[in-house]
Amino acid sequence: MDRRLFVGLLASGLATRAFADAPLTGIRPVARPAALPASASVPKGSAADLVAKAKLGGQTTFALCDLETGQLIEAMEPGLGMPPASTAKAITSLFALEHLGAGYRFSTRLIATGPVNGATIDGDLVLAGGGDPTLTTDGLAEMVYALAKLGVRGISGRFRVWGGALPYVREIDPDQPDWLGYNPAVAGLNLNFNRVNFTWKRKGQDYSIGMNAEDRRFVPPVTVARVRLAERDLPVYAYDEQGGFEDWSVSRNALGGGGSRWLPVRHPDLYAGDVFRALSAGAGIKLPPPETVDAKPAGTVLVEHGSDDLSDVLRQMMRYSTNLTAEAVGMAASSRRGVNRHADSGPEMAAWLQGRADVRGANFVDHSGLGGTSRISAAAMAQALVRLGPGARLAGLMKDMGIEQNGERFPATVKAKTGTLNFVSALAGYFTAPNGRDMAFAIFSADTQRRDALSEAERERPKGGKAWVKRARVLQHDLIARWSKIHGA
Repeated sequence: MDRRLFVGLLASGLATRAFADAPLTGIRPVARPAALPASASVPKGSAADLVAKAKLGGQTTFALCDLETGQLIEAMEPGLGMPPASTAKAITSLFALEHLGAGYRFSTRLIATGPVNGATIDGDLVLAGGGDPTLTTDGLAEMVYALAKLGVRGISGRFRVWGGALPYVREIDPDQPDWLGYNPAVAGLNLNFNRVNFTWKRKGQDYSIGMNAEDRRFVPPVTVARVRLAERDLPVYAYDEQGGFEDWSVSRNALGGGGSRWLPVRHPDLYAGDVFRALSAGAGIKLPPPETVDAKPAGTVLVEHGSDDLSDVLRQMMRYSTNLTAEAVGMAASSRRGVNRHADSGPEMAAWLQGRADVRGANFVDHSGLGGTSRISAAAMAQALVRLGPGARLAGLMKDMGIEQNGERFPATVKAKTGTLNFVSALAGYFTAPNGRDMAFAIFSADTQRRDALSEAERERPKGGKAWVKRARVLQHDLIARWSKIHGA
C-alpha cells in the first residue's frame, strides 16, 4: 500500500500499529485441531465394542468403501439418515466446483453512475457485492486505495450499497441464539464473515466499549452496529434493531477486565458500506452515509476486487469450517441452476446429488450443516466421496487428519472434514492404509434427543457437551485405527 495513504490512515486511527500480528480474537476463525485424539493402542474387538465403549448414547453409524471399486467394506447402520454437521461442506464443495469451476472468482466492484470530473464523481458511487464470502476490511482498504489513486475525493450524488448478487437470509439457522458469530446473515455483499468486533476494557469502575471492523492492518470504527451495557445477569447478549441500527446490549456483570468478541451482523450491505466510508475518510475521500439499492447498478466500473480462486476459497472453508463461505458458494451454485431462494438451495443441492451421482436420501436445509435438521446417511456420504470426489480433487481441499499414538504418527493418511454440533460429531473423507489401499468413509454420531432438549441459553456451551465430543472423536480415531489394521495390512 502507498506509504502516504497508509500514513494518512494511521493518523486517522484506522490502522493497527506497524502492521502488528492479528489479535487473538481475530477476524479469521481459528482452525480446529488437525490431529484426532489418540488412544493408548490399536483398539481390539468389533466395531460395536468400540461404539459401546464410547458411551455416546443416541446413534452411531458409519460406512467404509473401497475408493477404486466403490465396494462397501464395512458398515454399521449405513442407511440411517444422520445430521452431517459441517461434513455437509464436502458436498457443498462438490456442488460449487461443478457449477462454478475451480478457477471461479467472486468480484466486488465500485461503480460510478456518472463521469469523474476532476476529483468528483458526478453521480452516485455504488459498492456492489458479487457474493464474495472472504472480503475483509483490508480488502476494502485496497479498494479505497485504488479509488484514491484515480484522484477521486468526493461524489455529488449518493453512496449506495448493493447486495443482490445472492439471496438475502437474515441468519443461517433460526434455531441458534442471536449472539453466535458463526450464524450471521448471508447476502451478495459480505464483510468479515458478516461479524462485527465488540471490544471492552475496564476503566476504573466503568468500561470503555465499542464496535469495530478490525483486520490485520486496519481497525475502522463501526457506527451501524451499536452496543450498550445493561444491568442484568442473563441473557449476556441481547439484540434489537431500531432506526436502521443494529443494537446490542451486554450484561455488565459478565465482563471481566477487557476483551473482544465477534458478533453476527444482520445487515451486511450497510455494514460493508459503513466500513468503506470510514476507510475512505481516512484516505481523504468524503462520502455520505450508505444507502441500499435494490436494482443491480449500471455505470462505469472504477475498481474491482477479486477473491482467490474457488478452490482456494473452499480449502480455507474446509480448514476453518466457515459457515458463511459454505452458504455463499452453495447459493451461488444454486443460482446457476435457476434457484434463488435460500430455503430452496439446500434441497436443490440434494436433488443435484441424486441426479449427478445416484446418491439418494439426502436432505439439506442449508449448505454449511449448521441446521440440525439436515440428514444424510453414512452410505450416501461415502458414495458421494467415491463417485464425485476424485474427479473434483476433493481430498486435496480437506485437512490432513494426522493420527498419533504414544507420540508417534500412526501409519495411515487421513484427509477429512470434521463436523460438530451440540451432541453431534461427524467425520467424512479419505483414508490411505499402510498397504496403499485407498478408502472413503463417513462416521456419524448423534444424540438428537439430548440435543433437542437444550434450552436456548444452553446451546452455546451445553453441560457435558465438550466431554461428549471428545469421546466421539476418540471413537472416530479408534475406528480408523481398526480399519488400518484389518483392511490395510
